[in-house]
Amino acid sequence: MENYLNENFGGVKSKNSDGESLGKWRKLCGVVKNPKRRFRFTANLSKREEAAAMRRTNQEKLRVAVLVSKAAFQFIQGVQLGDYTVPQHVKAAGFQIDAEELGSIVEGHDVKKLKFHGGVEGIAEKLSTSTAKGLSDGFESQRRREEIFGVNQFAEAELRSFWVYVFEALHDMTLMILGVCAFVSLIVGIATEGWPKGAHDGLGIVVSILLVVFVTATSDYRQSLQFKDLDKEKKKISVQITRNGYRQKMSIYSLLPGDMVHLAIGDQVPADGLFVSGFSVLIDESSLTGESEPVMVTSQNPFLLSGTKVQDGSCTMMVTTVGMRTQWGKLMATLSEGGDDETPLQVKLNGVATIIGKIGLFFAVITFVVLVKGLMGRKLEEGRFWWWSTEDCLEMLEFFAIAVTIVVVAVPEGLPLAVTLSLAFAMKKMMNDKALVRHLAACETMGSATTICSDKTGTLTTNRMTVVKTCICMKVNEVSNNKVSQLPDLALKLLLESIFNNTGGEVVVNKMGKREILGTPTESAILEFGLSLGGDPQGEREKCKLIKVEPFNSEKKRMGVVVKVQDGGGLRAHSKGASEIVLASCDKVINSNGEIVSLDEEAMNHLSKTINQFAGEALRTLCLAYMELGPEFRQKTQEELFELIPKLQVMARSSPLDKHTLVKQLRTTFGEVVAVTGDGTNDAPALHEADIGLAMGIAGTEVAKESADVIILDDNFSTIVTVAKWGRSVYINIQKFVQFQLTVNVVALLVNFSSACFTGNAPLTAVQLLWVNMIMDTLGALALATEPPNDDLMKRAPVGRKGDFISNIMWRNILGQSVYQVVVIWLLQTVGRWFFFLWGPNPDVVLNTLIFNTFVFCQVFNEINSREMEEVDVLKGMWENQVFVAVISCTVVFQIIIVEYLGTFANTTPLSFVQWLFCLGVGYMGMPIAAKLKEINVE
Repeated sequence: MENYLNENFGGVKSKNSDGESLGKWRKLCGVVKNPKRRFRFTANLSKREEAAAMRRTNQEKLRVAVLVSKAAFQFIQGVQLGDYTVPQHVKAAGFQIDAEELGSIVEGHDVKKLKFHGGVEGIAEKLSTSTAKGLSDGFESQRRREEIFGVNQFAEAELRSFWVYVFEALHDMTLMILGVCAFVSLIVGIATEGWPKGAHDGLGIVVSILLVVFVTATSDYRQSLQFKDLDKEKKKISVQITRNGYRQKMSIYSLLPGDMVHLAIGDQVPADGLFVSGFSVLIDESSLTGESEPVMVTSQNPFLLSGTKVQDGSCTMMVTTVGMRTQWGKLMATLSEGGDDETPLQVKLNGVATIIGKIGLFFAVITFVVLVKGLMGRKLEEGRFWWWSTEDCLEMLEFFAIAVTIVVVAVPEGLPLAVTLSLAFAMKKMMNDKALVRHLAACETMGSATTICSDKTGTLTTNRMTVVKTCICMKVNEVSNNKVSQLPDLALKLLLESIFNNTGGEVVVNKMGKREILGTPTESAILEFGLSLGGDPQGEREKCKLIKVEPFNSEKKRMGVVVKVQDGGGLRAHSKGASEIVLASCDKVINSNGEIVSLDEEAMNHLSKTINQFAGEALRTLCLAYMELGPEFRQKTQEELFELIPKLQVMARSSPLDKHTLVKQLRTTFGEVVAVTGDGTNDAPALHEADIGLAMGIAGTEVAKESADVIILDDNFSTIVTVAKWGRSVYINIQKFVQFQLTVNVVALLVNFSSACFTGNAPLTAVQLLWVNMIMDTLGALALATEPPNDDLMKRAPVGRKGDFISNIMWRNILGQSVYQVVVIWLLQTVGRWFFFLWGPNPDVVLNTLIFNTFVFCQVFNEINSREMEEVDVLKGMWENQVFVAVISCTVVFQIIIVEYLGTFANTTPLSFVQWLFCLGVGYMGMPIAAKLKEINVE
């Protein structure tokens, strides 16, 4: 079986499987009783193709838009004012531009329209917003804005009602056939025996079908509610925005056109918008356009599209288009209908269900043939082979119903659905343990994990930081309450300038008027340290003008800014990052007297030793450095320039005067016109003399992080262990359920088949088999697939992804229990009448009730045995699992009702106290037998 499963159902990966692999296994699932139910949670491949086609269309549209926006006529052709008229309802709401116009500007990269509307500032004015303070709307104004421009939410499929699940459960082919059988039985029975006696058999099947349908629908409906709750948690995504003059966190679904959103590396652009300000912004548009090359976003190319990711840099964006008006919104609507990929475990269990289904179908056909052969043999002996009575017709109908019900029992449709149930249960519980699982397959992956590689900060340690030690001016200080000893004026000035300018964090005033620090724990700690030194964030930033920003990324392991000092100073670069990397770039240091001195070997060794000492104390070390830039080139003599210029290829961070000097010198030296860089404003003198423009820039290399499968909400390593524990629990729970279900399948098939072959009738009727099916399918899944994990799980070796799903241990337990149950039931069939002195009226009904009752209680105790596949103590922790206890209790209660009170509806009769004790005793004996079986080594 394992070889067949791995060969035909092993090609599906835990994520990003290709359509061919996903389609292949579905074609192999030939025996499917209810496709609507079995494949409910699997991806819709046709919808996925639609999404791929839409992405290709978007790619072509955006490529054309970018080409057109770069074309010269965009900048040359004039635009008449009459080209755009503001709709009256937009004017009445207080705006000067409508949603369609905004969408066409950003999605079409239409520079011409953008210039017509006055650029970014003009659009901001027409949206009644401020690029500095953001929206300042009241509730009524916000409502009008939503009416005109929409909300930043994607259309979702409505939650289906309970009755939809009932309707889908009724699509089970075998249940529909049984329904037809019940209808015929009702007609024939009432016609021959009258009401109500003639209706008992038919009504019994109808009631059983309805019970199965409603229990199945209830289970599926509860699963859908769980997924709905999980979806709500997944959508709790916040961004930093400026609104009403305050920088604050807000849900992306509350964004409106006119909001100012602050984006950094790794962020997903939450809506379509326009670049307001920022540095070195690279956008990965592959999720939308398929283009692998990142796009540089600047004031010349200010268009930002929803769903793309910030690969490098940081910026402020003005939201223009939201929700379903964006291309991302339309794409997501298509993708949401496509569904998630099947998990490898779901696929494998579909394979198991298919194999067992084919075997069950074979046995059902053979059983039906044998039963019909027995009926024909009796009729032939009685000399009425060609004459058929209504009793004969009803008996034939009962045989057909039994055969169909064997298929119902044999095809374990609940097997792949048990995975979904177990995963949904685990995901819900993991939310309580501060772990948000975004993809079902992640649980399975974690269950197979052999090694966990973790970042130290925020997981092995708490995700809160403060500055505890410093080495400033060559002196090591313990920081007490964020205070350090007196610093030289120069060192303090440069330190505060570096802290408040070279940072990815922000010190803001919140709505309550209190100062608040926004940013990563590291940035927050440094900013808090700067505040404790008496620094004024706003004042420090006003003293300097940011010229260039290089955001932190994991490859460079440092970040930097270039500032122009306002008080007559020149350009100064500040760098911050990994201590060893930054220190290696330094050649000077400020000593204890506040003097700038050379960084000799002794000083370098002292600083390196200090870094190692701090790191040895499990502290995160950072080094802050600076460098004065721009005057070397212009101060060189004529002779030095003649020697330097032929070797010069790149002049980084040069001033307009440097470029002007370079152009003049090159003209004098070579008599040529040379290219220089510039933005057309400050670099005007040099550009004026240059005849060719040359673009130069620095681009980051960090690839934007993919969306996480599991999000640890409390930044704690123990939560990662909890996720791994739940992952193992899911896998083992499914194995428990499979072990239990296969045991029921084997016994039910062998009992009815062997009985049909040797006695000519089946001891388990259609109604009884439907009840057994519900015990092992829906109720069994609820009981075993929702077992919580225990600490012992982490002491076992993890289950490998390519390991045998149905292990030797499972086969041992399945075969051992099956043999015991089949032998007991066979003995009941052969010597049951003699053992229980069944010589009175209806002995067959009493015997068949005993067989049915014994069989059910064998399954009840086997369900308890299945809680542990290797451990003898199967009762450990059982009473703490309320779901398991409730399922077992309901099974027993309903079994008593069926046997004692349903009578002819279920083909049962009340049993005596002794007979009940016998059924319980036989079922209970399965537990010590299971314990003995577990002593057999099969590894």
